[in-house]
Amino acid sequence: MIPEGSLLAAHDLRKTYGSTPALDGASFSVHPGEVVAVMGPSGSGKSTLLHCLAGIVTPDSGTITYAGRELSAMSDAERSALRRSDFGFVFQFGQLVPELTCVENVALPLRLNGVKRKAAERTALEWMERLEVEDLGAKRPGEVSGGQGQRVAVARALAGSPKVVFADEPTGALDSLNGERVMELLTEAARSTNAAVVLVTHEARVAAYSDRDVTVRDGRVRDLEHSA
Repeated sequence: MIPEGSLLAAHDLRKTYGSTPALDGASFSVHPGEVVAVMGPSGSGKSTLLHCLAGIVTPDSGTITYAGRELSAMSDAERSALRRSDFGFVFQFGQLVPELTCVENVALPLRLNGVKRKAAERTALEWMERLEVEDLGAKRPGEVSGGQGQRVAVARALAGSPKVVFADEPTGALDSLNGERVMELLTEAARSTNAAVVLVTHEARVAAYSDRDVTVRDGRVRDLEHSA
């Protein structure tokens, strides 16, 4: 049921909103260090799949296993702690905190996990350097470009050394040049730390940065690993 060696795996997920099925028997897996692109048209269920995998949304039925533990067996507090410690997130519009400087935004996941401010900001600056935005540390999100802000968001997602990074249309608000650079930096940085990446996108040029792509259509996942 769970592919051997997988870090995060879902089997036969079903989720309905009202009378509309968002997931209808979806199965999925990702291994450490692997980048998997989840593709499909708008409304196909790909974002619902990501939210279920991250423990944000609870499926109506089916199982999700992370590092040998079933998410449904965890309490809300345990799932929240998991999202802080083991999962990183990159969203389409960055969702940086506007009142904080860029370095404070990148340090935020570490601070939430109890790391002292100086140590957290030192780690944040190291990641900002890797993402080529170290000179933006004192600026606020409203003072940087979209491409720069998204690199800051990637640095924030990776600063806590997550085991899985969830990226939901991470280049959707960027032009093609900035989008490609963000994807290069995201995938290079994640692979260097052996983090898995679950990448939701509808763009083939973005999916090209993945090791494997799966397609979601009508709430079902076409994944060669499961159909083999």
